[in-house]
Amino acid sequence: MSNLRCVIVTGLSGSGKSTALRALEDIGFYCFDNMPVVLLPKFLEIQSDEMRGVSKVAMVMDLREKTFLEKYMRIFDRLRKKGYKIEILFLDASDEALLHRFSETRRVHPLSRKGSIMDGIDLEKEKLADLKEMADKVIDTTSYNVHQLKDAVQRYFLTDGTEKRLFIHIISFGYRYGLPADADIVLDVRFLPNPYFVEELKNYDGHNPKVRDYVLGYDESKIFVEKMFELMAFLIPLYEREGKSRLGIALGCTGGKHRSVVIANQLGAYFSDKGYLVNINHRDIGKS
Repeated sequence: MSNLRCVIVTGLSGSGKSTALRALEDIGFYCFDNMPVVLLPKFLEIQSDEMRGVSKVAMVMDLREKTFLEKYMRIFDRLRKKGYKIEILFLDASDEALLHRFSETRRVHPLSRKGSIMDGIDLEKEKLADLKEMADKVIDTTSYNVHQLKDAVQRYFLTDGTEKRLFIHIISFGYRYGLPADADIVLDVRFLPNPYFVEELKNYDGHNPKVRDYVLGYDESKIFVEKMFELMAFLIPLYEREGKSRLGIALGCTGGKHRSVVIANQLGAYFSDKGYLVNINHRDIGKS
């Protein structure tokens, strides 16, 4: 697990940590809010099947957890010496911005229950000064709205240029079970040749090479896949220009077992080859 990228999101109350965490989730991080720092070493040692597919995690840690201040430095240092990639993102903001945000939301500052909000802000800045000093990245969110902060976080963590900002979620489904609720684009592939009516193929699903070759072996299938890629090449830059961070593309056939699975896999490979973050969910593949 030493190759796991672990980002600790921390900073001042009201500085935008929840927004930053959602921004990281949108670019493929497995995210947690308010994890106790004492649990971090055990979490990073997990060797379960569920964690083997996870390459980067992000978690908010701050003064809400009572033992955080007294233990974070020792725990972070020990993990780094073991080879874990611990990165600290610290969010800061001016006193005026924080006062305005607490006034707007009517939230109570965690350190000002017996005093003014400003007293709590001053005390928190004092307590977090060392953490801010050791942070890998400090973002001043004073002049940022939610969208600007999200953009700043994603730009920083995707600076290697190997990944695109837009997260592509591809869903194969069967029309008999209903449309996916979270799809932005729906493509109906029921016009393609159906392996269900081929006796030696009907009991396999779209992952099977014979089913794939059957579906993609027809001229109309080849033309459709080519046109689909052309459509995506036209649409995706426009979505990115508008600041969209997640795009759901659903492909449906009758039962969601054969044709939609094949085409969804083709589309997933197309986006992966172009460096996009891609998740494929074959929603109905196991249904009869």
